[in-house]
Amino acid sequence: MNTINTADGTTLFFKDWGQGQPVLLLSGWPLSADSWDDQALVLAEAGYRVVAYDRRGFGRSSQPWWGYDYDTLADDLCSVMSQLDLKNVTLVGFSMGGGEVARYMSRHAGKSVEKAVLISSVVPFMRKTPDNPEGVDDAVFDEMSALIRADRPAFFEGFFKTFFGKGQVSQATLDWAQGMAMQAGLKGTLACVRSFGTTDFREDLSAFTVPALIIHGTEDQTVPIAVSARAAAKAMPSSVLLEYEGAAHGLFVTDKQRLSRDLLQFLRE
Repeated sequence: MNTINTADGTTLFFKDWGQGQPVLLLSGWPLSADSWDDQALVLAEAGYRVVAYDRRGFGRSSQPWWGYDYDTLADDLCSVMSQLDLKNVTLVGFSMGGGEVARYMSRHAGKSVEKAVLISSVVPFMRKTPDNPEGVDDAVFDEMSALIRADRPAFFEGFFKTFFGKGQVSQATLDWAQGMAMQAGLKGTLACVRSFGTTDFREDLSAFTVPALIIHGTEDQTVPIAVSARAAAKAMPSSVLLEYEGAAHGLFVTDKQRLSRDLLQFLRE
């Protein structure tokens, strides 16, 4: 398998398809690099080098007890870019992966990044606080964790119906997503709920000094657009926001052809 080792000894599995200017794809919780295959194939066929890796604790990567905070996850991203010698990269973060893009931009000064894309992203801040009143109550994340501990397969069975939008995908697709989710370790699955639910990326947004594209579905019930994409776009005046009318969270499946077209157009600009 293609793997790299991070500074703390964690092994990360990665895919490396095609040749050309690099595009690095970061998956959402609780998925793996496999979730990107449709977009990765299109981009590689269009002449780009496409790298996607499994976050620590998920997919085929190792499952350490530690390191599920965004500082460490951003350092993992840095390790991937450094060890694969990726230059002039476009970073594409879906959902939880958008936070890794944001934290990398601030923590590592956007080293080697040429463009950035946030898709259905948790950036800038999911948690409801006095200065973020449209955010999500802590009780929602607490309930998620409790349900995962009680019956993880049953939780994901219901979760992905909302993730993709009820009635929008086949049962086979729901089964595929659930199978990916169940590859992850329980520790990482739970720890990342807390990380993406409570990490504040508002101060990271000033580090986006490169062209940025934000894509989000208007009917996303997993990461509501008001607290995420629209807030991020306001804080990043040089960014472009594309709203997919009526779309839910899992755009890489439900709107895969449009998403691939929009990514290619942005890459070629």
